[in-house]
Amino acid sequence: MKQPSLYKIFFTFLKIGAFTFGGGYAMLPIIREAVVTKEHWVTDDGFIDMIGITQSVPGALAVNSAIFLGYQIAGVPGALIATLGAVLPSFLIILAIATFFTEFAGHHMVIKAFNGIRPAVVALILYAVLKLGKKAIKDRFGLVVTGLALLLNIFMKINPVLLLCSAAIAGLLYGKLSTHANACACARVHAHTQESASSIEEQDKQS
Repeated sequence: MKQPSLYKIFFTFLKIGAFTFGGGYAMLPIIREAVVTKEHWVTDDGFIDMIGITQSVPGALAVNSAIFLGYQIAGVPGALIATLGAVLPSFLIILAIATFFTEFAGHHMVIKAFNGIRPAVVALILYAVLKLGKKAIKDRFGLVVTGLALLLNIFMKINPVLLLCSAAIAGLLYGKLSTHANACACARVHAHTQESASSIEEQDKQS
């Protein structure tokens, strides 16, 4: 893949930051559309890994994502440019809102507009979850981990970092057990093949 220019990285993340409403999670489907589907700068698997990593460290999800993706695309300059592009629109807009806050914060038109924006944000997040879920959940183990993590998060409010660390440990253990089980199965097949070959040889000798 040819490395894109810093100019292109900046304006890609500037558009992401300018058209994202509802916080970091609402930015995920827009980032995915830009860097995975349109530009092909990262793969879906890489994007899923990015979400896991940025969720396990301090900081805002949108900023962490911009830093991580920008670095993957163009190193440290890419990280700086992507972060600047992602945060600049909200910085300027919030600065303007803070300046004139008392005049239009409770304006009925603004309230009505955001009453329409919020449900659309939920739909965008749900769409991203469904698309990424098809890539991330590849077997029964993935489905079980997803279900347990969701239940623990809903009912026990477990810290996301603890959930991710626990899932990582579970993945390592499952991988080790799967490898051991596959090795045992291969050994049994090999032993059975040898037994069958010995039986055939004995039958040939007797005949």
